[in-house]
Amino acid sequence: QVQLVESGGGLVQTGGSLRLSCVASGNIFRLNVMGWYRQTPGRERELVAYFDSRGTPYYADSVKGRSTISRDGAKPTVVLRMDNLDSEDTAVYYCNARGIYSGGDAKEAFNLYGQGTQVTVSS
Repeated sequence: QVQLVESGGGLVQTGGSLRLSCVASGNIFRLNVMGWYRQTPGRERELVAYFDSRGTPYYADSVKGRSTISRDGAKPTVVLRMDNLDSEDTAVYYCNARGIYSGGDAKEAFNLYGQGTQVTVSS
């Protein structure tokens, strides 16, 4: 099995920054995509930023230019930093990872979300 553990988030002042970290663990055979989504009540979950299978970062237009997604070397970890936050960034942020894991003699695909971490931007 694969598990995702998220950290960071909380209450941030308008104009401030946040740092979210996500670590994947388990029998991961291949990690294809890893990144962050967010969701607010009554709205669809939306992509924030991620690394694709080639390690290329992608950002949603809403966060481009004020966000950086990074990885911790060879570890299955992604860190999202966002600056100049405003109320539109208030949401539950979810780590997402997709790939292949080893389950005994079999390999299976996985598409997993973390438990989510609340980010509230307040003046």
